[in-house]
Amino acid sequence: MVVGGMTFLKEFKEFVNRGSVIDLAIGVVVGGGFGRIVSSLVEDLVLPLTGMLTGSLDFTAQYVPLASRVPLGLPLAEARKLGPVLAWGSFLTVVLNFLVIAFCLFLLIKAANALRRSEALKTPAPEEVLLLREIRDLLKQEPVGPPTAEKP
Repeated sequence: MVVGGMTFLKEFKEFVNRGSVIDLAIGVVVGGGFGRIVSSLVEDLVLPLTGMLTGSLDFTAQYVPLASRVPLGLPLAEARKLGPVLAWGSFLTVVLNFLVIAFCLFLLIKAANALRRSEALKTPAPEEVLLLREIRDLLKQEPVGPPTAEKP
């Protein structure tokens, strides 16, 4: 049992020490922080501006009552207690949040790809690539076609 336990611990240690697992863990932690930043951007900046343009003070609290016992003008949480409501403002907030996150990720990936391309241009090509280029250039110089046999 100890031998099996030691093997298990060794396998677990190898699993944890793999770069991809560590990268994934870092990505999850950074992603969580990034999600909070984007949520704050949407809730604290975008939605108030949208609310100001639409004349609504609290855009996320907009709803349409689906039952006659739910009067208009109540806060969304209270309206939900009284009956079903179509919380379109809340839904629109989630969609807007998603679009802002997707746009930020697009910009982040675009910047990372541009950085990668510029770094690739700076780094010298590996020796194998240089040799293959030389071979290609030599082959371009030789005439194309089957070899001709010399007549004796």
